[in-house]
Amino acid sequence: MATHDMDDAQATYSGFIGSLKWAVPLIAVITLFVIMLIAE
Repeated sequence: MATHDMDDAQATYSGFIGSLKWAVPLIAVITLFVIMLIAE
């Protein structure tokens, strides 16, 4: 049973890291865009 829980945890973690790889650069680009709008 403990192994099954660990497999679920690793799958969840893997999905989270995969999402993070897309979310962080996207947020950085949006932030840069907003900063450039404010600076004008």
